[in-house]
Amino acid sequence: MEPYGDDIYTEPEFDSDTLANLGPLGPMAGTWEGKRGDNLHPIGPGSDLEDGTVENGSLRVAYIEHYDLQPIDPQTNGPQLLYGLRYHVHIVKPGDVETFHDQVGYWLWEPATRTVMHTLAIPRGQIAFAAGLADPDATQFEVTASAGAAYYGILSNPFLETNFQTLSLRITVTTNADGTWSYDEDTVMQLPDRDEPVHHTDANTLTRVSAPAPNPVAAAERSGTA
Repeated sequence: MEPYGDDIYTEPEFDSDTLANLGPLGPMAGTWEGKRGDNLHPIGPGSDLEDGTVENGSLRVAYIEHYDLQPIDPQTNGPQLLYGLRYHVHIVKPGDVETFHDQVGYWLWEPATRTVMHTLAIPRGQIAFAAGLADPDATQFEVTASAGAAYYGILSNPFLETNFQTLSLRITVTTNADGTWSYDEDTVMQLPDRDEPVHHTDANTLTRVSAPAPNPVAAAERSGTA
C-alpha cells in the first residue's frame, strides 16, 4: 500500500484537471437531490413517533437530501497524490424546515494505491475517516472505518462516546447506468440500555440537478488566466 519509495518529500507531476482523474468517484461529481431517503435509527421512551414506524426499538423515517460534490485542486503529501471532491450534505424530513442531518467532508481518490477515502464531520461533535480499495472504473465500492483503528477510524465527543458509541461505519456506493448514484450506509453503535449493538442505517438514490464546476486550477487554465 506504500508504492512511493524512500523519497517522502518530492512531489509528483499531475494533471490539473481533477474531474478527469477521479477514478470511481467521477460519476458522483455535481449537485444531487434524493427524495426517497430511508433512515433507521434507535429511539428511547418518549420519542416522537408521528413521522415514522417503529421496528424493534428503532424508528424508520423518510428524508429528502441535497448532496453537493465539487472538485478540488489535486493534493500532494510529498509523492502521494490525491484527487477529490469536497462535499456538503443537507437532509430534512418531508415537509420540515429543521435540519435532520448536516455533514461535510471529502471524497478522495488515490490512483497509486487504488484507494477511495471518505472523511466526514457532523455538528453533533463527531468525525470519521473511512477507506476501501476500488478499480478506477468500478461502479460499486465500499469504504469502512472502525473505532480505535490506527488509520481509518471514528472520534466522538464524550457524551456520544459514552451513550451512543459508534463501533463501525460502512458505506457502499453504486453508480447506476441511468446517471444516478446510490448509497447504503450502516453505522453500528453500542447503547448502554441495549444488550447487543444497534444498526443505524441510511440509504438513498440521488439524481443530478446540476453539473460540477471545474476545480480552480483547471478553470483558470481553460479561461487562459493560469
